[in-house]
Amino acid sequence: MDLRPSRYSNSNSQSPPQIKRRRSKTLASLLHINSSNGMGIDLVAGGKSKRTKRTAPKSDDIYLKLLVKLYRFLVRRTGSKFNAVILKRLFMSKVNKPPLSLSRLVRYMDGKEGKIAVVVGTVTDDLRVYEVPCLKVTALRFTERARARIEKAGGECLTFDQLALRAPLGQNTVLLRGPKNAREAVKHFGKAPGVPHSHTKPYVRSKGRKFERARGRRNSRGFRV
Repeated sequence: MDLRPSRYSNSNSQSPPQIKRRRSKTLASLLHINSSNGMGIDLVAGGKSKRTKRTAPKSDDIYLKLLVKLYRFLVRRTGSKFNAVILKRLFMSKVNKPPLSLSRLVRYMDGKEGKIAVVVGTVTDDLRVYEVPCLKVTALRFTERARARIEKAGGECLTFDQLALRAPLGQNTVLLRGPKNAREAVKHFGKAPGVPHSHTKPYVRSKGRKFERARGRRNSRGFRV
């Protein structure tokens, strides 16, 4: 009997050719699986989101959510475009619901007596307007002085649920918005300050002799106007 160790015994580090082949196949299949899993993009079922508009307000205000519920019902049951616009604006962010001043409101409602002004936002007072005519205004919110001046002139400050009872289809209404781009931040948007034909406001501490006096004023610093 031969007691010498076999070529393929456990004591030897080498493996028989069949085992080697099997191991290499298994390793190749594992590598293939891992590479195929890592190549694609993991998307939720349904693919990419093609609609990025809001379908509900982000705010947790329960009164706003009640208005959304009311106008969803009106849009569904009436098919009115006015109600659809109101619902869409109720979803909007605060930046997209700018306030409307009393002076603009008076100007826009000139010659539209008997109609209801509708603002999805805040109506604010304006000291520059001296005489306020009799107005019917619907808004999400009125400042204290704006409400007092409208009511003193014999007008009405309505809520959107009151408007839904008076004009469920938006009849005899004038839909208004405040100036969306009147914010301070918007003044800094656009071409770089100092570039020819740019009217962009610079982010600078102050406008003096020592501030932003090089670029655009001499050829050695970019360009010269």
